[in-house]
Amino acid sequence: MKTLVKLDLDKKPWEQDGQIHNRWHPDIPMISIVKPGDEFRVECMDWTGGQIGNNDCADDIRDVDLEQVHYLSGPIGVEGAEPGDLMVVDILEIGTFEDSQWGFNALFAKDNGGGFLTDHYPDARKSIWDFHGIYTTSRHVPNVKFAGIMHPGLIGCLPSKEILEEWNKREGELLATEPDRVPPLACPPTDSSAVMGRMKGESAAAAANEGARTIPPREHGGNCDIKNLTKGSKVYFPVYVKDGGLSMGDLHFSQGDGEITFCGAIEMAGYIDIKVTLIKDGVKKYGVKNPLFQPSPLTPTYRDFMIFEGISVDEQGKQHYLDVNVAYKQACLNAIEYLKKFGYTGEQALSILGTAPVEGHISGIVDIPNACATLWIPTEIFDFDIRPNADGPLKLVTPGADMSTTS
Repeated sequence: MKTLVKLDLDKKPWEQDGQIHNRWHPDIPMISIVKPGDEFRVECMDWTGGQIGNNDCADDIRDVDLEQVHYLSGPIGVEGAEPGDLMVVDILEIGTFEDSQWGFNALFAKDNGGGFLTDHYPDARKSIWDFHGIYTTSRHVPNVKFAGIMHPGLIGCLPSKEILEEWNKREGELLATEPDRVPPLACPPTDSSAVMGRMKGESAAAAANEGARTIPPREHGGNCDIKNLTKGSKVYFPVYVKDGGLSMGDLHFSQGDGEITFCGAIEMAGYIDIKVTLIKDGVKKYGVKNPLFQPSPLTPTYRDFMIFEGISVDEQGKQHYLDVNVAYKQACLNAIEYLKKFGYTGEQALSILGTAPVEGHISGIVDIPNACATLWIPTEIFDFDIRPNADGPLKLVTPGADMSTTS
């Protein structure tokens, strides 16, 4: 297997021979051109570029520079790829580096990133997870062990000039509706901390001022955070520019559906092996607007779950109309309150929901006025029984361990 992107994790992202970028822009040069059918390895930094340390203090989470993220390896061109084609990406393998057998999960401070439940958990917290083959445990979240589903949180092709302009227009209009909101409604282009691959000088600076941030998913793929996109998966990406420009990063050891802690997975550095092919004119042939995904046949086998329901009624008792966001938030909050009865702090329970292979479902979307969302927690990830019984919950969580806090 040829290693197409070889990184030095002791160096900064901008010191990696132009193999890293953190903005989406059509003019970022390809770092390599492969042929359809080629298989190759791509090494990736963690999404922050090494800003987070394996320690027991969350100062680095509180102070992380989010204008830097995400750091992506690429872009890689595929010979013959043209706008309108589908680039077919087979994920063959994903792995950790031998000398980096750990990852991190974090609750971001409300004024620096926030997250799905930031109004309830506004302070920075961090948990470190150690890897033991396919399993992981954390000194900060005791009595839990589960198998990971390693996957790229972020993968996609370069945008065209036209679709980049569309992204910036619509996200700018949203941002203008509430420009002072914390956290913000969107992340506009900025040249601060921009790394533009092998672009140089004035052209790099100009592109940074219009290049899209990597934070959300969009029509080209991007930050989709699909936990089942592990080895054995296949993705069909719309091609917007000549050669396609495939980039990837933000590798996760494991994640719960929704990535609800914002830094909601177990983030890691590692490698991904892929194969690329093309379907000529595939966008028109199959009516594709957003990427298509085929999940892997490999997945941790959990057969017993506790399922928590949420409906479209918020914490203040306000009724919303078929609002799945509100419903899923309530399902998560219900699960957190339940886990707290066994001795977990709210932050630890939230970390479990963000890292373990929990499943999120839209269980009902037609019964006005309440959508029904459900959160499925595998009971087997705990070393004690979390199911209800007549005797009530036993507080079996090891005392003293907690997620790291700021100084």
